[in-house]
Amino acid sequence: MSGDARLWCDRLVRGLEQHEFDIYALSRSRRQEDEGRLELPPHVSQVRTAPLWTAEEDGVAYGRRARRRFAESYGELAAVLCAGPGTDGPEGEDGSGAGHSHLADRFGSALHGLAELARDEGGLVGALRSDIAVRALERACRTPGALGSAREARVPDLLAVAAHLERALRPLSLDWYGDDGLGAADLCHATAGGPAALPGLLARHFSDVPLLVTEYGVQLRSHYLAAGPDAATPAVRALLAAFHGRLAAEVYRRAAIITPGNAHARRWQERCGADRARIRTVHPGMEASRFTEVGEAPDRADPDSLVWIGRIEPSKDLVSLLHAFAEVRKDEPKARLRVVGAPAGPEGEAYLGQCRALAAQLFPDEAEGVHAVGDNPVAFEEIGGPEAPTLADAYASGAVVVLSSVVEGFPVGLVEAMFCGRATVSTDVGAVVEVIGGTGLVVPPRNPRALAEACVALLRDPERRERLGAAARARALELFTVEQNITAFRGIYLEIVSHCPVHRVVLDQAGEPLPFAVPAEAHVPGRWTGPTARVVSRGGPGWALGAAPRPTPVRATPLAATEAAR
Repeated sequence: MSGDARLWCDRLVRGLEQHEFDIYALSRSRRQEDEGRLELPPHVSQVRTAPLWTAEEDGVAYGRRARRRFAESYGELAAVLCAGPGTDGPEGEDGSGAGHSHLADRFGSALHGLAELARDEGGLVGALRSDIAVRALERACRTPGALGSAREARVPDLLAVAAHLERALRPLSLDWYGDDGLGAADLCHATAGGPAALPGLLARHFSDVPLLVTEYGVQLRSHYLAAGPDAATPAVRALLAAFHGRLAAEVYRRAAIITPGNAHARRWQERCGADRARIRTVHPGMEASRFTEVGEAPDRADPDSLVWIGRIEPSKDLVSLLHAFAEVRKDEPKARLRVVGAPAGPEGEAYLGQCRALAAQLFPDEAEGVHAVGDNPVAFEEIGGPEAPTLADAYASGAVVVLSSVVEGFPVGLVEAMFCGRATVSTDVGAVVEVIGGTGLVVPPRNPRALAEACVALLRDPERRERLGAAARARALELFTVEQNITAFRGIYLEIVSHCPVHRVVLDQAGEPLPFAVPAEAHVPGRWTGPTARVVSRGGPGWALGAAPRPTPVRATPLAATEAAR
């Protein structure tokens, strides 16, 4: 896990110190693994990691019976992915909205059949890479009634889909699901959906461990954005969209509670079949203290300055921002724009170069006199430079903070600006309206003129800026702090374990089970009086028997798409 998600998970574990945690983490790249780990608090018992980005051949040789089991389960999975519209009621081609349909049941049975095979035989990697898998995909694509795009799949398409499924299903081959692993947990907390939630899904299947799923960025939406027309053929896109849609529906269907980070993510989850009764919106918890000094200090920013802060990449639409700033300069000639941020990878480097060239073209260097050296009203900077040594200083430097994105999940930068008491102008994307409420101006995306008019309105009205900034800070402190996030999850943890069987049998000194040994109240911090009893873990489902003499901490197991403990 990286960036803000990494910080959120770390703060959650540290904040819930009355619980005992085991952390199971899946990494997405060698670079993430090389970043190192955060120092763990004492109530984290163990950390187990596994890569999603690589997998060696497991060397497992299937016998005839095992090969038949694999062919049946994988063939059923492929048949569900290739099922055309109308096969099972009002379904879309991407598998969304599966709910409790027959196809959803078939998908879940096939997925769990593969997991059981992996547990019995010691691995699934070799089978998923075998010719059996490719032939099963081909048969499903050629079946009458299959998706039109699937029927057009060629050998390279089938190989590409089989390779993607092998990577996505790697968690099925992990040895995490025994009595010494996830099977002994009271609760599995998956901090992402999609393939990252598979370990929690299997812990529920094998040991009936309740599953909590938190999504601050919907994995299905991320897949759709990444798998554009230039990324793959129509057949590959259709089959992979069906797989990820079905997987999302299965995760949501089996989860005890789902916690989206905002209403935007919640709508996606409901569209994929999540039950509204089991959804609790929990906003991300962010550290407000590092912005306190700026938020409580008088505004000393240049009254003519606009500031944009974030990762530089095409989805942030800095091109529209530069064109909007050209319109701003027509009405406010003294206005200046600061673009503060680092490029995101090679694509971001190229985009930054494009934006620099556009700024030089739109705004020739200006000089006060004939013999003076001119400068450009647009400045490109990075955090740590002399003008913006810290993130808080960067927000403090602007009278108005601008967000110009065309794609956005939860706008972390917008919340940071609110903590700093800054008036904002944002595009209406993702969860922006939900976050900002009525404390900032919101305009349509890809509309430079509307963006310019909103910026000019705030630059010309300092009293309005101050009023909106104060309201924004108050809203952020109420809704988006670490404290409110931890409080919400503390209640959700106790809610789940109070409705689910406890996976421990408590015995008295004679070795006899004690009825009702660990009721839900035992998970509340504190000490109970009474005779001593010992706790025996078991992996299978069952009610805890006996009377607990002291609280048994919830053994919560966070799962992440990447290194949750890093």
